Amino acid sequence: MKKYDCIVLTDHRYVNDSKTNEYTNNVYKEDDYLVKALQKTGLKTSRLSWDNTNFDWSTTKSIIFRSTWDYFDRFDAFSKWLKHVSKITVLINPEAIIRWNIDKHYLLDLKNNGVPIAETYFIEKSSKTTLKQLHDQLNWKETVLKPCVSGGARHTYKLNKNNLEKHEAIFQELITNEAMMLSPFQYSIVEKGEVSLMVFNGKYTHSVLKIAKTGDFRVQDDYGGSINDYSPSNKEIEFAETTVKACSELPLYARVDIFTDNNKQLALLELELIEPELWFRKHPEAATILAEAIKEKLTSAILISILKLLKRLFLCK
Repeated sequence: MKKYDCIVLTDHRYVNDSKTNEYTNNVYKEDDYLVKALQKTGLKTSRLSWDNTNFDWSTTKSIIFRSTWDYFDRFDAFSKWLKHVSKITVLINPEAIIRWNIDKHYLLDLKNNGVPIAETYFIEKSSKTTLKQLHDQLNWKETVLKPCVSGGARHTYKLNKNNLEKHEAIFQELITNEAMMLSPFQYSIVEKGEVSLMVFNGKYTHSVLKIAKTGDFRVQDDYGGSINDYSPSNKEIEFAETTVKACSELPLYARVDIFTDNNKQLALLELELIEPELWFRKHPEAATILAEAIKEKLTSAILISILKLLKRLFLCK
């Protein structure tokens, strides 16, 4: 017998609330919106760190990834744990989607499915090249370099001809161990910001505008970026919903980060299907929408299991 219907996942740094650290407090509150929404639907819910070794993951019907923001720093351990839990409970989103979305090569799949993406050059692990050679080859003056498996702006650098030599050593260290990606610097992200649209079960729910602080290009709030209310156009909503539907399987929740590229065209920056910040604190009703979608998914899973059991019993007769 399962003890829980859904476990909301975080990492060990954010298990407990903090009255002195605003960032940790916001993470806790964000997750708590979903915990309470799930409980209001009648689902037995708790919130745990994904690496909690004292919890029996087979005792919950499902787990949903929320603030597991250390997975890319502990990827081997996370990957082994992911493989284990996928066999004993329902993952939201599913393991196949998570593994696909972890590596930003997924952008090429979406591009092949008709989704406009930011112009990007992928530098594979162990490639024998230099930053200068890449910039000369691509004829890009200002760029952004980052790992293909990353989050929270880890090892994200703004480059130009004046600082290539300064970043060459860290680039060579990184490329020895992991694939990287290089893109032209997108000026509109600094000038206008980056739009994040939340899509639950294929339908748009809400959005925010992320703006970098003066003098920076990173929009994340842990780098001083600001989060602002935003009313998207119908074109932007359609773009977000179309992007999500271009996946091999429809994710239950997604965050679609879009911007206007250097050619003045709408483009996808990232599709976040693992543990995106969803800003429930700005749109609390969206937590209820997601909670109800999770309950519906679990109900469907139970019905499918019953039908499979009945089919086996029928065949045995």
